Amino acid sequence: MTNFADGPLEEQIAQWRAYVRRRQALQGPDVEEIEGHLRDQLAALTEAGLAGDEAFLVAVKRMGSLDALSREFARAHSERLWKQLVIAPDADEPAKTSYTETLVVLILAAAAALAIKAPALFGVRLSPDEEVPPFYARNASLFVFPLLTVYFMWKRGTEVVSGLWLALPFAAGAVFANVFPFRTGSDTEALTALHLPIALWLAVGFAYVRGRWFADGGRMNFVRFSGELAIYYVLIALGGGVLTGFTMMMFKAIGMNAGWFVGGWLIPCGAMGAVIIGSWLVEAKQSVIENMAPVLTRLFTPLFTVLLLVFLATMAWTGSPINVKREVLIGFDLLLVVVVGLVLYAASARDPQAPPNFFDGLQLLLVVSALVVDGVALVAIAARISEFGFTPNRVAALGENLILFVNLAWSAWLYACFLRRRGSFAALERWQIAYLPVYSAWAALVVVMFPPVFSYR
Repeated sequence: MTNFADGPLEEQIAQWRAYVRRRQALQGPDVEEIEGHLRDQLAALTEAGLAGDEAFLVAVKRMGSLDALSREFARAHSERLWKQLVIAPDADEPAKTSYTETLVVLILAAAAALAIKAPALFGVRLSPDEEVPPFYARNASLFVFPLLTVYFMWKRGTEVVSGLWLALPFAAGAVFANVFPFRTGSDTEALTALHLPIALWLAVGFAYVRGRWFADGGRMNFVRFSGELAIYYVLIALGGGVLTGFTMMMFKAIGMNAGWFVGGWLIPCGAMGAVIIGSWLVEAKQSVIENMAPVLTRLFTPLFTVLLLVFLATMAWTGSPINVKREVLIGFDLLLVVVVGLVLYAASARDPQAPPNFFDGLQLLLVVSALVVDGVALVAIAARISEFGFTPNRVAALGENLILFVNLAWSAWLYACFLRRRGSFAALERWQIAYLPVYSAWAALVVVMFPPVFSYR
């Protein structure tokens, strides 16, 4: 039987064992045999890179399919997931470590908040009454991603030499975002602002997995982190919206307009600092969101499937083609990215050894629907290019939709093979993870090559 050096993990196993023995209603396998299965699951999950508490919650959830008592244990202790959002760290965790990390996070969040105001020292200002200056749009990710990388390097104990290598992508991003002589309102400048964060996010991923990008579970853990950070960031943004509304209301009550403070300081500084704070929350409470994300996946998969099917039926009924404008193409690409994200999260939360079920069939229907929508978009883009010629937006949209089409097409094939029991679910998971760098590579190509190729227009 596997033993763990992690003291809290052994305590959780002991709690599970005591619960099962108290409810000695076992039929079939005895406590020791089921505990052996539990420890085997924990060993596999911790080797894959999951934290002890996260591995325990996932293992107990999987054990629920073996016997009713484990399922009852997981249900009875579900409230602890929500308590972890507000309860302080365990008493046996060194307080110094917790306070030190909190201090580091606050310093980095403050640095990110101040970084976006630093250009004002050189005359580049954020005005609450005007649109975001192009400089800020191009460099938004450079204000916070390097600091987030520093946090992960500090937390993972990464060597300084590795940190210097990780600085190179950010230095290159800063050069290509600012060295090109973009024309006023140019499409290539907008494409740079949209694609640079995608390209640099891969560097953050290397810091997150401590350089072990090809180790088992490392890339999937970063996928989980990315989705969990998105959830936390939206929650923080909603709270920030409420704070902004109350700020405007209170100062308006005394005859003052707080727009200069809200637009010039509160929103931009809060947006940067929230990335660091959200990442810290994911790290500290990852076991909670690990269980929240699969729930959201199961909720939104049928909703997005219905949305895509209704859209395709409406388009076929009316005969209306897709309007190939930049905003429309961005919206469709974001929709397809959400579909890919739902597939990724379904893969990360699923037991690869479990047989096919109804939800897997629903996932295949979602992927096929998205594939058809992507195909229609590709036809519309190709027709637009043949009629009016190449532009930066059309070429970028063509490349991105082709990349998404390949991903969705092969995912649909692997899902179909799995449902027909002619392939494994692990093959689908490996495909999704192996394909991730393609998105960053394309984004880097857009940032580096598109401006000079299209004469900065």
